[in-house]
Amino acid sequence: MDATLEEAYQKELQLIDRLKSLKKVLVAFSGGVDSTYLLAVTQEVLKLDCKAVFARGAMISTREQEETLALVRHLKFPVEVIDYDILSLKEFRENPKDRCYFCKKEIFEKFKNFGDQFGYSTIIEGTNSSDISDFRPGLIALQELNIISPLLEVGLTKPEIRYLSQRRNLPTWNKPSLACLASRVPYGDKITENLLLRIAQAEEILHQKGYPECRVRVHADIARIEIPIRQFPEFLQEPSEITNSFLKLGFRYVTLDLMGLRTGSLNPIESEDLR
Repeated sequence: MDATLEEAYQKELQLIDRLKSLKKVLVAFSGGVDSTYLLAVTQEVLKLDCKAVFARGAMISTREQEETLALVRHLKFPVEVIDYDILSLKEFRENPKDRCYFCKKEIFEKFKNFGDQFGYSTIIEGTNSSDISDFRPGLIALQELNIISPLLEVGLTKPEIRYLSQRRNLPTWNKPSLACLASRVPYGDKITENLLLRIAQAEEILHQKGYPECRVRVHADIARIEIPIRQFPEFLQEPSEITNSFLKLGFRYVTLDLMGLRTGSLNPIESEDLR
């Protein structure tokens, strides 16, 4: 057996042992690769002592919300949906560099209140060891609220989680990484409901055209499209239909980022690895 795969198996066994040490657990669920894997393993280990909660709001596109709820039904996950008016949070609207800190703190405080009502005093979430190299102020909020990150504790990486998810026949094993729609807006630019809707609509256009891995970063009236570099030739053969659709959404300029799709390309760091 490949040593890397054996290491992934061993980490999963450590994860199971860690989950067994917990009692009634509330899992923060987003429908992404990491939280789906974590919820599947937690439910297997803790059974009825496991429940999950999903925060639904303007920071998530309609497509992602629908896909998440369809996944819940398909896998029969015990998920409670909480509707959250994220735009009521001043720090979210004003979009400072530590926006994610305030957002995470607000949402997880709501999760804690929900858990307290039903006897779920322990909350876990899906941060993994591949995440800590990125700019993530939200992790500070999780630490302050004593939220447990078991995938991070046992050292599971994103590729390992994808492999273990595939082994468990989870349909999310090869799902593109999710991110809050606000991550498409440069820090300091105000976030509005209309702006988030335009971003979601623009990315939906790209999804429909065969670009499931994409980001549309918005710089005032400029839409900066990020897709994997391998798809550039396909995109450049017929860009006019996408461009015209973006112009109808109110963008004045539509650009293709030659650096390709990158996680956190608006984060305040000096350099990034290209995908």
